[in-house]
This record gives sequence, structure tokens and C-alpha cells, in this order.
Amino acid sequence: MDKKAKYITTTLPYVNAEPHIGTVLEIAQADCLARYYRLMGHEVFFSTGTDEHGQKIAQKADELGQDRHEYVDEYAATFEKLREALNLSNDAFIRTTSEDHKKAAQEIWKRCEAAGDIYKKSYTGLYCVGCEVYYKQDELDENNCCLIHLKPVEEVEEENYFFRLSKYQDQLVAYLEDESRTPTAWARTWTLEFAKGGLEDVSISRHVSRMDWGVPVPGDDEHVMYVWFDALTNYISTLGWPDESPDGNFQKFWVDGDTLQLAGKDQMRFQSLIWQAMLLSAELPQTDVIQYHGFINIDGQKISKSIGNVISPYEVVEKYGTDATRYFLLRHMHPTEDSDITWAKMDEWYTANLVNGIGNLTARIMKMAQTHLTVEEIQSHIESKQVDDLFELQNDNPQSVPDLAHYTASFSTYNLQGASNNVWQLIGDLDQMIQDTEPFKLIKTDEAKAKEIIVTLVGKLQDVATRLIPLMPETAEIIYQAVRENKKPENLFGRLES
Repeated sequence: MDKKAKYITTTLPYVNAEPHIGTVLEIAQADCLARYYRLMGHEVFFSTGTDEHGQKIAQKADELGQDRHEYVDEYAATFEKLREALNLSNDAFIRTTSEDHKKAAQEIWKRCEAAGDIYKKSYTGLYCVGCEVYYKQDELDENNCCLIHLKPVEEVEEENYFFRLSKYQDQLVAYLEDESRTPTAWARTWTLEFAKGGLEDVSISRHVSRMDWGVPVPGDDEHVMYVWFDALTNYISTLGWPDESPDGNFQKFWVDGDTLQLAGKDQMRFQSLIWQAMLLSAELPQTDVIQYHGFINIDGQKISKSIGNVISPYEVVEKYGTDATRYFLLRHMHPTEDSDITWAKMDEWYTANLVNGIGNLTARIMKMAQTHLTVEEIQSHIESKQVDDLFELQNDNPQSVPDLAHYTASFSTYNLQGASNNVWQLIGDLDQMIQDTEPFKLIKTDEAKAKEIIVTLVGKLQDVATRLIPLMPETAEIIYQAVRENKKPENLFGRLES
């Protein structure tokens, strides 16, 4: 099996508000993939972090009368706390205000400039502060509003530095025509059509008289880098770039490894076009795969602070627990399309699939094992497996564990919902096996046969735990511990208070 190093990164959320349930979808997906690749024997570098420059953040801090550094420190901390709340396994948390990142952003600017791809000119454009993007007229609605924030854009005239995105149109089209690079079909179609429609050079700086919260442009203190040019560099600055030493993380994970970026559907022009062109200009390898996902809506509405329908991930964790929150995000949110979530739906999912699903199954199997088997009997019948034995078996002989093929195939296509469904199919099969064989009754008339069935159930429960490691790691460990000790654990998921 190919054991290349794996690099996984999320986009960086702005720190102009606390995280909401939509923000953490991508982070949970990335963590699940990172854990899966580690389970499969790969060396993994998983990065996330925060985007801390730009006009939105400067305006918000100034409105509050707060020092900008203090402001971003405060909000960055609310994202760093997600590590504990969601049991994340990220190897790095990159902040774009860090000195190392600033140096990397200035270095990629210099390389693009040396390639002849940065120049200065006066410009008048339609600018959305919320997106921090210039739009064409035909990209706005009839009220001259951005389609994402639904607020009027501003007409801005200034002298900026520009990046020659147009120079790389043919190479970007070729990149996008390779389906393996952009597996999400609708994202590939949209971005490819956008690129074929003609790419224009993009503004990559702001004059300090209008916006001074950013990375200084090398050699010109009157300009700071456009927040996107700065922020996109995080994908390699987090690996220590511009250090390109043979034993460094950049060489190991970006050059020699497999690179995967997760991103929302509002990110396509930045991740698949601007960032890939920046890499071409700087003569660096392009991203291997960019996987796009949809948005989370709440009761059919887009998440919006103004209408008050924001759900905090911390509130979800407080009510249901860490693994339950991960379960909601990984099984019930579609891997590529928009999904809907409500408190009522989470109550339903929690009770039906966690309390009455994996929780009840574990209790039933381990109660029978504890009552009718000794630890020695369990150990004599169930091989003491390494965590990845099941996967090694699948690699050696795929037909030996046919249902596992769906699980691994789902991960290979970044379909975490499909992988989760596979686990719950196995849970359902075990419930049916108990119903069909009734070992708790059979034990009275055929003890040997009943014990054999219980041992089989425990072994298959162990398989469930293995498959849960990337999805719900705490639950997986509790089940493993219960099997090792041959003891029914405390309820995995307590019932909700009415």
C-alpha cells in the first residue's frame, strides 16, 4: 500500500465573530480524514487556524475601540478552544498575524514579482467589504448587492498592485479539467466555466490610507497585501515555508506528499484559481486535491447573526457531548451539498442513532459477555488485534471483508457521510443478529452455541469500534476498553432531559 505522507488543511475562518456550527463542519471533516489516514499508516500533517487581517477585522476592532492585536488574540482563542471541544488532532494552528507567516507571505510576493507577475495600476471597481473581493457588474444582483452577503457593494477607486492571473488561464484550465484535482463535480464545472470565460488580473494590495491592517508589501510601506494574497500563503507557511530543506515539513508534505485542501463553495475562485496561479508564479507545486462542500443552513435559512439563527458548536457540545457533535457533522451533513440542521433534528438523531443505536447495542452485547463469559474466554476467542488489522486485511484481500470496501471507498472519495452510514449499517446488522439468534435465551438450552454467538457479537462490536476511530474517537476507545475488560460500560450516551 502507498504510504505517502498526507497533508490536510482547512480554509482559515475570519476572526470577526465566534465560530458557529457552519464554521466547524470543515474542521470536523478534516480531523476525521486525518485520523483515518493515520489509522491507515500514513504520516499526517493536519493544519487549521485563523485569518486575522483585512478590512472587516480592522473595522470591527475600530468600532469596538479595541486594539487590533488584542481583538484578534481574543477571537483566535475562541477558535483554538475548538481543539478540546471537538477533540481535534491538528498538528498546527496557523495565525496569519504570526511573524513566520508574514515572512512567508512577503517571500511569495517577491517570487511572483520576480516572475514579472506583479505590477501597479490605478483601478476603479465594485468592492464587497464582507467578501473583501472586487466583483464584476454581472456577478451582482439587480440591487447591486453581493450574492453572498446581500449588501450593496462600494465603488472604489485607487492605485493598487495587481497579480497577472490572466497569464495562467491556460494552465488553470488544464488543472481544472483534471477531475481528480476537483472531485466535487459542481465546483469543477463552475470554476472551469469561470476560467474559460476569461480571467482578469486581480488587485492584491490596499493603500494604507484606506486599509492599514495587513502584511506590508515588500519595498513599499504605503501598501499592505490584499487579505486573500496574504491568507492563501498559510497553506505552506504552516509547513515552515520558505524553508525548503530536504528534511523539512514543506518538502515532506507539500512536495513529496499528497496535499488536500477542504473548502466551502464560496471559496472556489480563491482556492482553485488565485492560489493555484500564485503557486505557478512562484514555481511551487500546485495543490493535489481541493474538495468543496456546501453550507449548513438552519431550518432552511442561511446562518446569519442579523436574524439570530446562529448555533454555537460549544452549545451543541454542552448539550450532547463531543462525539455526538462530531456525529451530527459527519453523518448528517452532506459531503458536498447544502445541509439543514435544527435543535429538533439533533435531538432526533441523538436519541435514535446514539442512545438507541450504538449506545444500546454496546450495552446489550457487553452485558451478555460480562454475564456469560470470562475475560479469559473472550481473550481466547478474539484475537488481540492491532487497531489497523482490519484495514490490512482489506488491503490484502478486499473480498474477505466485503462491507469494509464501502467504508474505505467512502473515505477515498471524501464521503464521510457514506463512511458513517457504513458503520450504522453494521450496527443495524448486529441488532438484527441478536434478534434472530436470541443468545440470551439460547444460553439456557445450548450454552456452547450461545457463547459462540456472543463471542462473535463482541468481535463485530470491536470492528464497529475500529471504524468509529476517525469519526467518534472517544466512543471507539470506550468500546475497546469494555471489550478488553469484558465489562458493560456506563451508558455511552445519556438520554436527553425532557
